Amino acid sequence: MEPDKIKESIKRAAQELFRKFGYHKTSVNEIAKKAKIAKATIYKYFNSKEDVLHSLLMDYIKLSVDDLIHHDTPGMDEEAHLNILIMKTCRLSYTVCNEFIGWDFIRESTNSQDFLKNLSNELEEMLVSVFSQLPDLRKQENYLQRLRFLIKCSKSIVFSFAFTSVSDSDVRKNFVSFQKEILPYLVKAAITI
Repeated sequence: MEPDKIKESIKRAAQELFRKFGYHKTSVNEIAKKAKIAKATIYKYFNSKEDVLHSLLMDYIKLSVDDLIHHDTPGMDEEAHLNILIMKTCRLSYTVCNEFIGWDFIRESTNSQDFLKNLSNELEEMLVSVFSQLPDLRKQENYLQRLRFLIKCSKSIVFSFAFTSVSDSDVRKNFVSFQKEILPYLVKAAITI
């Protein structure tokens, strides 16, 4: 089998198992079994289970960032645009935590918190980098500074909800609360920058 196909097979198997059982409860042996390969083959392509997860998440994030960019609504005012963009980014963070990693593991593991912090920093840089290269970037002064401010504030608030919530339903409630009660004020603050 071709190396690219083997790597994709590993990622597909891992994604299915992570979604079903969570990252923490999935072993490298289970991934190998699901992918119908030897455990050692996984280590030929990935240094660790965390590297498999990171690769999966970066693929998912790149597709999602593409979606964010290509579904821009022309003629929308800056406040509405930033509000929608940040909510989509927060939903992306929520999906990553909910479907790939698992809330219990996030709350209980220092390693997962460091991993998520690094991942959220990569997401921030990817978003700002992609938006800075758009030819029709909104012409408002300091747009990228505003966007970076909103992303930093939002991810800090959203991840604090994830790390401090007792149950999955608490996390969902906190996200709704963030959208209705906090985000409008963050956007207004960003616009005044």
